Amino acid sequence: MLSCSSTIPRPPRRRGMLGSAVLFGGSLLVAAACSGADAASRADQRASSTGAGASQGVEFDGAAAMASVVKQLGFGARVPGSAAHRAAGDWLVAELRRRADTVVVQQWTHVTVDDQRLPMRNILARFRPHEARRVLYVAHWDSRPTADMESDPAQAALPVPGGNDGASGVAILLGVAEALKRAPPSVGVDLLLVDGEDWGSFDTNTDVLIGSTWFADHLPEPGYAPVAGVLWDMVGDSVPVFEQEANSVQGAPEVVQRVWTTAQQLGYGGAFTNRQGIAITDDHLPLLRKGLRVIDVIDLDYPWHHRTGDTADKVSQRTLQLVGDVALTVIRGM
Repeated sequence: MLSCSSTIPRPPRRRGMLGSAVLFGGSLLVAAACSGADAASRADQRASSTGAGASQGVEFDGAAAMASVVKQLGFGARVPGSAAHRAAGDWLVAELRRRADTVVVQQWTHVTVDDQRLPMRNILARFRPHEARRVLYVAHWDSRPTADMESDPAQAALPVPGGNDGASGVAILLGVAEALKRAPPSVGVDLLLVDGEDWGSFDTNTDVLIGSTWFADHLPEPGYAPVAGVLWDMVGDSVPVFEQEANSVQGAPEVVQRVWTTAQQLGYGGAFTNRQGIAITDDHLPLLRKGLRVIDVIDLDYPWHHRTGDTADKVSQRTLQLVGDVALTVIRGM
């Protein structure tokens, strides 16, 4: 991680232990991020991370991905149970039905620890649904109900817009879907948007990872076992550095190797580093526990995490382009 003159504490979701995955227990350590005032320093130190001169993909449309981030935030915060959540979910279903061979919607009601009833919806877009050899990509489409990392109580009570934390991963999956519509894959591909990732407490692991846990318990068919899976979360920072998340390295090292090697072959080695990072509580964990080979691609160094400043202007089209290039190239290489 970067050494900063001033740091902001990570919310519980971004906690982990170096070398000991939370998938298998153990105490968690809080990671630190540079403050917004350090943004220029971050950019200077990491200017090469997006691979100046790297080969840009001709399939993935970074501009369209950026537009989809703006579109998502245009609905408002996608907090489960809100009108914005319903509208955004309807839009995502329609967009994926336009692109995919078939779309499966999982709907249920989640009852929280304080007896709130939350309408939940996972959206699974499938390409070549009868193909046995499959790749699974995952992103969460909800946003957090409270900006709990804000120091001002009035701001902390507001919902998080979810520009990078939510919308960026969804934009990658939508862009991949558009490319696969134009040129179908040689393997089966499942693009899964999960709900309710960010509702509750990561301190106590209550009412979080709701959609991925539901999917893990309600797989699309018996024996479902993709050969590779990737969770794309917080993948839009303008100065990206994706370390190899510890749970992923422990649970599916061959998928980590495939993704990072692909990125480096594309010239994106500055963004996809070979450093092992901390273990993170995220949507890949329920899937790993079910034996699915799913890793987490995530950039932890994001000053606006769980804050009201997580808006569309914090998301970089250039970063979406490089991540989309990697995501598509991995599928094309299967």
